[in-house]
Amino acid sequence: MSEAALPASPIRGPSPATATAVQGKGRQSQFRLIAACSLGNALEMYDFTVYSFFALLIGKLFFPSDSPYGSLLLAVATFGIGFVMRPLGGVIIGNYADRKGRKAAMTLTIGLMVLGTLCIAFAPSYASAGVFGSLMIVAGRLLQGFSLGGEVGAATSMLMEAGGIKGRGFRVSWQLASQGVSALLGALTGAALYAALPQASLESWGWRLPFLLGLLIAPVGLYIRSQLEETHVAESHESSPIGRLMRNHGGLVLKGILATTAGTATMYLVVFFMPTYMIRVLHMPPSLSLLSGCVTGITLFVVSLVAGRLADRLPNRKPLVIGSLLFSVVAVYPVFWIISHYPSVPLVLALSALLTASVNIGTTPMFLMLLEMLPAGVRASGISVIYSVGVTVFGGSSQFIVTWLLAKTDNPMSPAFYMMVCGVLSLCALLSLRERKAD
Repeated sequence: MSEAALPASPIRGPSPATATAVQGKGRQSQFRLIAACSLGNALEMYDFTVYSFFALLIGKLFFPSDSPYGSLLLAVATFGIGFVMRPLGGVIIGNYADRKGRKAAMTLTIGLMVLGTLCIAFAPSYASAGVFGSLMIVAGRLLQGFSLGGEVGAATSMLMEAGGIKGRGFRVSWQLASQGVSALLGALTGAALYAALPQASLESWGWRLPFLLGLLIAPVGLYIRSQLEETHVAESHESSPIGRLMRNHGGLVLKGILATTAGTATMYLVVFFMPTYMIRVLHMPPSLSLLSGCVTGITLFVVSLVAGRLADRLPNRKPLVIGSLLFSVVAVYPVFWIISHYPSVPLVLALSALLTASVNIGTTPMFLMLLEMLPAGVRASGISVIYSVGVTVFGGSSQFIVTWLLAKTDNPMSPAFYMMVCGVLSLCALLSLRERKAD
């Protein structure tokens, strides 16, 4: 049965086994719940932020090239290659979360993230170990991508399920808000290192420090997650969740993937790629351009929480989502035109914040819409596939595509063109979705 044929009535409540598992969920500390569900995503996004901000340096150390854009292309391609594993992680870990529970899946993902980060932090440079060091960077990115492919579905489903209908928008918003905190911390760490260390120290050991610091939250995350109460237990006789998802909700999955493209493009270009854009295209000093990550990180944090509150208050979320996308599609071209013609740090920071806010005011309500449209038995699988495929196709490739366009055309408007296409795709998908609310 396709998504379009699904009934408009509310989705059935949980099975008796699931209900037994979640009897105590109302007693869970909301702080502990939010911290446990957000830390894994925060660690991954922190590493992504740090990697993006040190992309030029990593390209030089691990992917030497004679072309001025060659090393950067290889570095951002390695950044993007981790996304190739996300759909596989989304299918395998999302299916596991719907079979064995959200808590078991979240414990697995944070362990895989730690392994990936260790590979990157201790990789020897190309000069000292040749291609082995480059392969360690790639292996680390693949492990991180696989883990995050299933992390988002399991953690976001638990945030939605561990409490009543009232407040679920605010709980879910912390998944995106944690990305803002991570971007802010990653940018501050990078800016401090660029300001405090000479280039030789940065290249020899300084760039490794942010990754090592990120590992410190892993034991805390594992402990807090071990104390959580499960929110979903599958019936033993049920068939494979991923199979049921594709048979019964394939249309919704496809529309959900397309609906995420605008937010994904904004995240990975404005939040993560903008510092590189400021250095390479606008010729700004690295220490100042890293402030872009700080500003967009703060913006993402605040706007996500505001959006979560709005999602809880509004009777219908779809108009808010569509309105935010329309504004961002219209605004992105003039924003990049102004940045490229009048490059200054305050102006770039202000307009980057505007783009980040305009898209992400609708991102939390959109994710909540998708969560509520999926039955509990396939919810983690569904969100994992939607998020991981959407981010892989339109996010992981975005930095490479935009860098390639910049190299080929020398047109500073290349990021705007890519983001406009993604915005139109999202609008078309969202207009075809029917909003429903789960019990």
